Amino acid sequence: MIRTGFIGGSDCVKIMQGKWLELWEVKTGKRESDDLSNNIAVQLGTFTEDFNLSWFEKQHDVTLKNHQLELEEELYHTDAGVVPIKGTLDATFGKCIVEAKHTNAFNTMDGLLEYYMPQIQCYLWLTRSSLKFEAIEGCYLSAIFGNSKWESAFVAANKEYQRSMWKMVADFWGYVNRNEQPNDYDQSTAVSQDKIEVDGMVKRDASKENGFVSAAYDYLKFKDEAKLFESSKKDLKSMVKQNEREVYSDIISIRRSKNGSLRIVEPK
Repeated sequence: MIRTGFIGGSDCVKIMQGKWLELWEVKTGKRESDDLSNNIAVQLGTFTEDFNLSWFEKQHDVTLKNHQLELEEELYHTDAGVVPIKGTLDATFGKCIVEAKHTNAFNTMDGLLEYYMPQIQCYLWLTRSSLKFEAIEGCYLSAIFGNSKWESAFVAANKEYQRSMWKMVADFWGYVNRNEQPNDYDQSTAVSQDKIEVDGMVKRDASKENGFVSAAYDYLKFKDEAKLFESSKKDLKSMVKQNEREVYSDIISIRRSKNGSLRIVEPK
């Protein structure tokens, strides 16, 4: 597949991951894009896509359409010029697009969302004003994990994230236009995904909130003691026989209430 002359959804993933040099070589024609015909993970995902989408229809009671729909090229305008953007949708229904993925059994939906978020937001941006669609509100990520688990999550379009992403895409595209070799960038500057709604909810970074941080340190400090406390409480109660209404010592007593529950009592 010819990958020069435009930026696609999978390209956005690489750009946001900081893998600029390898992608720049592909976009400037200095190297061929990777041959994925012998990549088992990629080919398995392609092979199971129809089943994935059929399962999505069954679980959500919808009928999908626009399978493998190629979106027309749109130009993202920047101060340094324009960036041609393209994409291919797996499917749509109503005001939603659907992206199908097949990943390993050890992955998680959170991990999958974080990885593919640039691609999802790219496609949502491409469909934002197309007359082919109703006002698209978000994208369902339909995912098969290994061979025994399926999940889906709804991702809302987020203009703030899209603007930040396109700024980085435009920066990368400038290197392509100038035929100037870039460096991979430090991912510590990665754009936050916290404000993007997933199933109607967002994340919050509380690392600078004193109350949360203090409580978190207390939790970690006393976690092992809490486990030992619960274990000791269970052991003590197990030592009370069925015909005993109280077992006591000089330091602690265990009393049985009329309903049969056991209560640990400390001396006053």
